[in-house]
This record gives sequence, C-alpha cells and structure tokens, in this order.
Amino acid sequence: MIDHVVFWVTDMVRSKAFYDQALQPLGLRRITGDDHASAGYGVPGKGYFWIGPAKEAPTGTHVAFAASDRATVEAFHAAALAAGGCDNGKPGLRPQYAPTYYGAFVLDPDGHNIEAVCYAPA
Repeated sequence: MIDHVVFWVTDMVRSKAFYDQALQPLGLRRITGDDHASAGYGVPGKGYFWIGPAKEAPTGTHVAFAASDRATVEAFHAAALAAGGCDNGKPGLRPQYAPTYYGAFVLDPDGHNIEAVCYAPA
C-alpha cells in the first residue's frame, strides 16, 4: 500500500496554482500553507500527493488519481487544462487496460503525466 507520492517541480508557485485547480474535481485540497517548502494535497490531516522544489528539471513521472465516476474524470481533465496543463489523452475508454477503464491524461507544467481514472461502467 502506498502512503504518498512526491513530484519534484521547478516552480512551486506555478505548480501549486496548477494542482490547486487540477485536483479540485477529485476532492483533493492543498493541506499545507504557503509557509511550507513542499505542498501536500489530500484530506484534512493526511497528504497523499506532494510537490516539492527541485534544484534541476525533473524527469517525467506518471500518477493516476481514482475518480468516482466518468463525469469526475472529465471535470479533472477540463480543470487541469484550464490550469495550464497540456492534453496528453482526452477522456475516454481505454479497453487495452481494462474493459471499463475510463481515463484522461494531462501533462503538468514540468511534464509529469497526471491521470484521473474510473473503472465504473457508464
């Protein structure tokens, strides 16, 4: 079981603004204040996803966030694009992964591949 994931980013201000908006449809909120070097996202008392300052450009990483339904996958994709992300796979079925795998992919400002996925049937 994974406790948390960290992405290293080159611009904390830009990345916090991106993730504040992109993760909102998934119910994840920033749980740390601007007085922290890193930023944690999750639910009160528990950060599951963190970003921290990198000294040099990071290599691309992939993480998939669970979504409760397909509408949430679509809302995540729209919010991440509006926050400045780049489309890396529009919302849709990906039967090569599983028959009901419905996902969307976005590259964050540092090129990390973030995804929202739902396995529930339509």
